[in-house]
Amino acid sequence: MTHARAAVQVASKRTEIRELPLPEIPPDGGLMRVVAAGICGSDVPYYADGSHGPRILGHENVGTIERIGAVARERWGVAEGDLVALEEYLPCGYCEDCRSGEYRSCSQTDTRAGALRYGWTPLGVDPGLWGGFSQFQYLHPRAVLHRVPAGVAPRIAALALPLGNGFQWACIDGRARPGQTVVVQGPGQQGLACVIAAKAAGARTVIATGLARDAHRLDVARRLGADITVQVDVESLDAIVREATGGALADLVIDVSSGGGAQVVNGALELIRKRGTLLLAAYKQAPLDGFAIDTVIRRQIAVRGVRGHSFRSVEMALALMARKTVDLEAMSTHTFGLDEVDRALRLAGGEIEDGAIHVSITPWNGRTP
Repeated sequence: MTHARAAVQVASKRTEIRELPLPEIPPDGGLMRVVAAGICGSDVPYYADGSHGPRILGHENVGTIERIGAVARERWGVAEGDLVALEEYLPCGYCEDCRSGEYRSCSQTDTRAGALRYGWTPLGVDPGLWGGFSQFQYLHPRAVLHRVPAGVAPRIAALALPLGNGFQWACIDGRARPGQTVVVQGPGQQGLACVIAAKAAGARTVIATGLARDAHRLDVARRLGADITVQVDVESLDAIVREATGGALADLVIDVSSGGGAQVVNGALELIRKRGTLLLAAYKQAPLDGFAIDTVIRRQIAVRGVRGHSFRSVEMALALMARKTVDLEAMSTHTFGLDEVDRALRLAGGEIEDGAIHVSITPWNGRTP
């Protein structure tokens, strides 16, 4: 083949199918045949913003190595035909953050500074194949790859990054461990990933929260390991946490809920025991006026902002997939072909229908139930 068929975002909430030439592959680069590309929650506002296009969205990507240069083959340890999961980051590899394993903080991964990033970079940046909603994707020399374990379906492997976030936040940043109580606020794909990770870490009680309209997602949370689910607009979360812990309160609260502002954050603080931890993983898009700092001081609560994943956390996610101990099919709810990328993005954003959790694009196949 000489060209890739791709769904290109050309304006706000507008996609066109285009044929794009396949690039020459340098010795330290490669080309991936995209098998499955997940839709991240961040893709929804990206799609609504037409100011950075034309571009190919999609950064939760899984595929087979189509071509690879000799240098890249040795460095990545992969060969043609291998199934890999690709991270969105293109870190520099030599700064202090990269050397310490925190390449998610590398300035070369920050799109606000104009960095290259999968699922974000415009077509005008050669060779243009930067997103997963395409039959092929360019493997930059700085790409971060993971081998997909044998027996893991590509559609499930496309959960590697959101599930990697869950392991990063719950296990590595939040240090969830056996015997603890963990509260996860927000039952989207990231929140459900935190439920899975907290349970895998041995947490005694995992409590997942949402609204009454999230009943389906809360049912899925139970399938994925949550011990208790709470509809916070119907039930008293504070009373349920106190009852579940005998008044001891939660060791760790992870806020992955959109919106809510200070009300949600301050409510989370009231759920945490002395010297417990609050992780903030969801942007609120505004300053938190009325933040209960005195509660933080009085209870000696550690408050930390978290985002993204590390190589280790994505490997933890893939290892869990290989064990097949969690019903990840419950998270992977929809797949669509390239011709239906617009519909898939609108579904993922809650604009049409309901019940979607993780939606994937399969560039070489059509829609499946």
